[in-house]
Parts: sequence; structure tokens; C-alpha cells
Amino acid sequence: MSKLRIVIFEDNTDLRDSMSMILDAVDDFELTGSYSNAQRLVSRIEQSKPDVILMDINMPGKSGIEATKEIRSHYPHIKVLMQTVFDEDDKVFASLCAGASGYILKNTTAEKMLQAIREVASGGVFFTPSIASKVMNDFQTRQSHSEFIMLTEREKEVLHYMVEGLQYKTIADKIFLSYEGVHSHVKKIYEKLHVNSKSEAVVKAIRNKLV
Repeated sequence: MSKLRIVIFEDNTDLRDSMSMILDAVDDFELTGSYSNAQRLVSRIEQSKPDVILMDINMPGKSGIEATKEIRSHYPHIKVLMQTVFDEDDKVFASLCAGASGYILKNTTAEKMLQAIREVASGGVFFTPSIASKVMNDFQTRQSHSEFIMLTEREKEVLHYMVEGLQYKTIADKIFLSYEGVHSHVKKIYEKLHVNSKSEAVVKAIRNKLV
């Protein structure tokens, strides 16, 4: 029987090494790549040919959410399991919209991590209990219809990067705008969406399919 090929993207060296040891000890798993960032993403995937990717949501340079979107675009058959320290609402939903098949916390036990990998590899989804609760609550409170919200193209662009989990300074660099300019657009976005925080803006953007 062929082994399940796993790749890790994780910038914390100790955690990356720990996960590698756990995966190496599983007979039907094969660790084919372990990286500290998501740079040269396509070439690394071509080389490692994974079935499942363990993706850190916060990495220097390209974020895990950006990387997941790129992976799903080029390799829709590859399953991505997101990992993070905190179960932040905005990043949970941004990960799902990016195409992740699961979302687990980094303090998840080795047994649960392996269970999650097997689950997404077989075509299912996996969330740790606190994440599953957030997803369920969102669907239960989802409005039956989308609000009509008119954003400018620039505001949509800024909101798009907010959904991807980027910081305002990074957004400014990407769209060649000053930090103050981005902050001004964010303020207008908040006003139009009738929200008071980044997480609320991201969730509303996803619910109303604004990005």
C-alpha cells in the first residue's frame, strides 16, 4: 500500500522538528518536505508531491492563507490542514474560504493531529472542538440574504488582503500605498460594513461574498 505523503510548512523550528518526528514514526506516512516558509511554493510542492500539507497560518513573507489559495489554485487535489496558536474568528473563516480542509490548534495532541491528517486525506474535514463550535455558530447565525454593500475597487482590494490575514503594513507594501492610506481605506470599510473590528469586517466580507 502506498504511503500518505505529508509536507510541513512551519516557521517554528522546534515545533517543525517535533511534528517531523511524530510523522516519521507512522508506518503509512512519508514526510516528503519540511519548510520554514512558503517561498518557492510551487517548486517545493513539485519536488515533494504531498497528499496533505500541514500549513502554519502565520509565517514570514507569504502567509499560510495566501499559500493555501495558491495551492488550491494549482493543485486542487492536495489537502491543506491549517495550524495556528489561536482560534481567531477572522483567520478561521479566511482559511476555509482559501480552501483549507481543516483547522487545528498547535497544542492539539499528536493523536488528534494524525487523526486530522487521515480525515482530510480521505476527503473529509477536521476541526478541533473550539473551531468546530465557531463554524457551527457562524452558520446558525448566518443571515438568509446578503446585504447590498457598495465598496470601491481599492476598498475591495484592501478587504481582500484583510481576509487573507495580512497586516496593514504588508497590505500597504502590496498595493503601493502608505500605511496611513490603508488605514483610511479600512476606516471607510468599517463604516460601510457597519463593523468595529478587523475580525467583524472579515467575517462579514466572507458572509456577503465581498471578496
